[in-house]
Amino acid sequence: MKSINNKNNNQSLLALPKAQGLYDPKNEHDACGFGFIANIYNQPKHEIVHQALEIVHNLDHRGAKGADPLAGDGAGILIQIPHEFFKSELKKMKNILPSIGEYGVGMVFLPREPQKQNIVLKKITELVKRERQILIGWRDVPVNNSVLGESVKKNEPCIKQFFIKKESNSISEYQFQRTLYVIRKKVEIEIKKIKEFNWQDFYLVSLSSRTIIYKGMVLATNLSKYYIDFQNKSFATAMALFHQRFSTNTFPSWRLA
Repeated sequence: MKSINNKNNNQSLLALPKAQGLYDPKNEHDACGFGFIANIYNQPKHEIVHQALEIVHNLDHRGAKGADPLAGDGAGILIQIPHEFFKSELKKMKNILPSIGEYGVGMVFLPREPQKQNIVLKKITELVKRERQILIGWRDVPVNNSVLGESVKKNEPCIKQFFIKKESNSISEYQFQRTLYVIRKKVEIEIKKIKEFNWQDFYLVSLSSRTIIYKGMVLATNLSKYYIDFQNKSFATAMALFHQRFSTNTFPSWRLA
């Protein structure tokens, strides 16, 4: 592409489309790397996960890195809930997962300190009950933290998933999604009210009956290695939204990854 001269601001811009509607080439700027991939027939496939992770890998140049060669601003993917995978995992724990749409999955970053961790677990359990839903159980998310930089390992959270069953068939999935959102916001608000602790190491990453987010303060090239779930053949989705972060005005952290 050749440069063109914009007479309005005397800046040299790439040969972009002319200003039209809400678009103005003057607003073009660099940003984090992100993208989207989907199976147009809405068929969950394990390959979609790995294709998304491969693209995240190729977006490595769009992310920030620190002096620690294994530390960066983070990367992540949002996918459909891998129902068959979770059904198999919960069966190992003697729990039965209902049909897709009848339950929600929460992904949460927890403090390493047992006292703080127990406070969060009890608060989530309490609020699920208060909103008249059913907590099925908890799952420890397996990770490989050998791919983390030494400066990142000391801040690595304990990562868990929790499963909430829709209390009644009388409410629609749309209403259930609203309830899950209410639970998430109430957990965040009530945890922050506990003033004797600094809660920067707690973050409720996602809570939904349709999607889940896997993210972390890892290099894009190491996201696929960090979460061991990605290697299971039954871990499938029909779509994935991926992101490689480059922070410009905030310090890197797990919650912002």
